[in-house]
Amino acid sequence: MDERSAEHTPAAPAAPARTGAAATAEPAVETRGLTKRYRGGQVAVDALDLSVPRGSVFGFLGPNGSGKTTTIRMLVGLIEPTSGGARLLGAPMPRAARTVLPRVGALIEGPALYGFLNGRDNLLRYDAADPTADPRTRATRVAAALDRVGLSAAAHKKARAYSLGMKQRLGLAAALLQPRELLILDEPTNGLDPQGMREIRTLVRELADDGITVFLSSHLLDEIEQVCTHAAVMSQGRLIAQGTVAALAAGSRGRLTVTSPDTSDAVRVLKEHGVTDLVVADERISGELPAPTGRGEPPLDLAELNAALVRAGVRVRGFGAERASLEDAFVALTGEGFDVAG
Repeated sequence: MDERSAEHTPAAPAAPARTGAAATAEPAVETRGLTKRYRGGQVAVDALDLSVPRGSVFGFLGPNGSGKTTTIRMLVGLIEPTSGGARLLGAPMPRAARTVLPRVGALIEGPALYGFLNGRDNLLRYDAADPTADPRTRATRVAAALDRVGLSAAAHKKARAYSLGMKQRLGLAAALLQPRELLILDEPTNGLDPQGMREIRTLVRELADDGITVFLSSHLLDEIEQVCTHAAVMSQGRLIAQGTVAALAAGSRGRLTVTSPDTSDAVRVLKEHGVTDLVVADERISGELPAPTGRGEPPLDLAELNAALVRAGVRVRGFGAERASLEDAFVALTGEGFDVAG
C-alpha cells in the first residue's frame, strides 16, 4: 500500500456523535508492545502501549525523530511492525485493513497533489479512485469537501499556486470526501504561518464536534495544548506519558515569580520554604514550587510565603504563581527542551 492510497481510502457510514457511551467504548486506536526495529539494530518505536479514547482530539507529541511518523505508518499499514500489534476502531491492523481503512482518513507527511490540476479536479481524481464512491454524486461530495475546509472560492485555482496552508486544507478535504470515524493527521500545521495554523486548528475542533476522533501528531507543544483533549508524550521512540492534557499539565509544578529589588533576601526566604531552581533576572526571581509530599501535608501556602517575604524585610512589588503548562510537563518528564511554537 502506498501513502496516497492510505490517505484517501474510501469510507463507510458516518461517525456517531460523541456520547457518554462513546467515552467508554473500545479505544479508537490501541497499541500493545508496538515495536519497529530497522536493520542495523536501530529502534524507531520501542514497545509502545497507546490508548486513544473515541471522540477525543488526541495529541501525539514529541520532537522530530521521536518515532511519531513511524508509529502512524504502522497504524495504517504502510509498514509492518517488528513486534507487537495495533488496533484501529477495534479491529487488528494490518489484517483488517480492507474493512477498517475505509472508516479512517489520513494525512501523512503532507498531501500528494497534482500541481497542474485545480483544487476541484484534484478531489475529483481522488474520489474517482474510490471503488465504492457513487459517480452520480461525485460532484456533490467534492463541493461539500471543499466547502468544509474553506476552499470553495479557490476550487478552480491550480494546486501549484496554493499556499502551504491551502495545500494542507486540500489534503484534509481529500481525506474527508467520505464520512470518517477516525482522522489521523501527521504534523498538519508543519511549515504554516500563524494564520494557517489557526485555520487548521479551527477545522480540527469542528471535526471533533462532529464526533470524529482526531489523532494529531505534532512537535509543537502550543498546538497540542490549544486543540487537544488528550495527549501522549514520545521521546526517543518510547512512550513517556499519556492522559488528558489537563492531567499531564497538572502533574507538573508551576513556577513562582517574585519581583523585588531585594533579590538576595528574597532568594534566601524562598529557599527556606522549599522553592527550587531559582533564577534571578534583574529584579525578577522565579523558581519551582515544591511538589506535594503525598503524606497528607498541605501544599505550600502562597499567602504565607508572601507574608514571610514581607516579614524578612523584602520589598515585594510583584508576586504570583504561573499555571503549569504542557511544556513544563514535557521538560519534567524528559529533561529536554522543546519547540513550543515552531
